[in-house]
Amino acid sequence: MNARTLVIVPTYNERENLEPLVTQSLAALHDSDLLVVDDASPDGTGALADELAARSDRVHVLHRSRKEGLGPAYHAGFRWALERRYDEVIEMDCDFSHAPSDLPRLVDAARDGADLVIGSRYIPGARIEGWPWYRHLLSAAANLYARTLLGRSVRDWTSGFKCFRRAALQAVLDAGAPANGYVFQVQGTHGVRRRGYSVVELPVVFRERTQGESKVRYNSTVEAIWAVWTLRRHG
Repeated sequence: MNARTLVIVPTYNERENLEPLVTQSLAALHDSDLLVVDDASPDGTGALADELAARSDRVHVLHRSRKEGLGPAYHAGFRWALERRYDEVIEMDCDFSHAPSDLPRLVDAARDGADLVIGSRYIPGARIEGWPWYRHLLSAAANLYARTLLGRSVRDWTSGFKCFRRAALQAVLDAGAPANGYVFQVQGTHGVRRRGYSVVELPVVFRERTQGESKVRYNSTVEAIWAVWTLRRHG
């Protein structure tokens, strides 16, 4: 294995987006591999991922037997990455809300010494495109709550576009069973910070998906509030 960096892309019914996302991501990062973690997508995403892997030794696939959510999917991918000793591990969505062209910036910042690099929507130079007003409101409220309880040095606690150095990634796994939704992202960043690792935020443009169905859920607000408060209580 010559690649130093692994891009992890969790999928569930992302057949429309997967091939262009894989192509653009590998073109953006020449010394990288890409791992698709598919939760038994009924639309054939997993089969397409296998086809892409057969065409390129830089593409790998981890099939899971059922849909369990974002947190468990990423944890499975993180363990896979650590077992194969990648130096940097990136998490990103498959819906093009995270631009593949931003991948080199995240990796460069990690190689310059940052243990966790966050593609941030809430620092100068960043913006969000295509969201309805209620998505802006919910995201802003979630980040304000997390900053209030866990620390104002991080602006975008709920970002799902991140690059971890290997040691920092181990801290995420050591934090315990993964939460789901945006709380998983808060949990990971908190686990890195409480171990004393450095966190850097880079501005990105976050774009709402144009193909496929959004996986965002709005019915777990109480659970999310309690989960972030639990992180605060346990330090």
